[in-house]
Amino acid sequence: MIKIAVNKIYHLVILSLVFLACTEKKDVRAENKPAPLPYLGDMGVDHVIPPFRFLDQDSIWKSNKDFQNKVWITEFFFSTCPSICPIMNKQMLRLQGEFADWEENLQLISFTINPSFDTPSILKEHAQKNKVSTKNWSFLTGVQEAKVHELGVKSFLVHAGKDEEEAGGYAHSGAFTLVDKSGHVRGVYQITNPDGDADEKEYQRLKSDLENLLIHEYNLSSRQD
Repeated sequence: MIKIAVNKIYHLVILSLVFLACTEKKDVRAENKPAPLPYLGDMGVDHVIPPFRFLDQDSIWKSNKDFQNKVWITEFFFSTCPSICPIMNKQMLRLQGEFADWEENLQLISFTINPSFDTPSILKEHAQKNKVSTKNWSFLTGVQEAKVHELGVKSFLVHAGKDEEEAGGYAHSGAFTLVDKSGHVRGVYQITNPDGDADEKEYQRLKSDLENLLIHEYNLSSRQD
């Protein structure tokens, strides 16, 4: 009887230690997580990207539903842009490479602000020219120009509009928008500086915030999990 009692106590101690170890690990994971990002937009947490529908570079209709449950990075550009767009595309390509291990959870989206010229075939050629992998990067077109400009300003919180005085005939922000998997805007990053060059400080801020958001959205303690 004494031997049986000792065995029971031994097993209870082992189970208790296992439970404490698991609890401690869970607490460490929680402590390692950075603080969550704010919600941007006039309505805060209620500011959600509205439903949209565009043609991608392969002439396939894409809507929000095709990108649901993913974190987005978006830009507004046009293929014939002679100024900041090439820099924006280059930084987006850099981001895609540095977060390649997250491609199942991360969606990159480039909205053209000149849809009358930037047809799907033009955008596909543009992607190929820049050696872009379209597995998790979509180039979208096919709606009225005014509507895509409005989408940029009101929903993604970046400037986009026609301006004949600007090079290429359009004025737009050199910013990327970070959107969580529920459609909330969580950050806007001015990837190009006033001189039209890449802003490394903003790029690094975006990288940090993107990793932060991915960790929170997918309940991880680090990118390596």
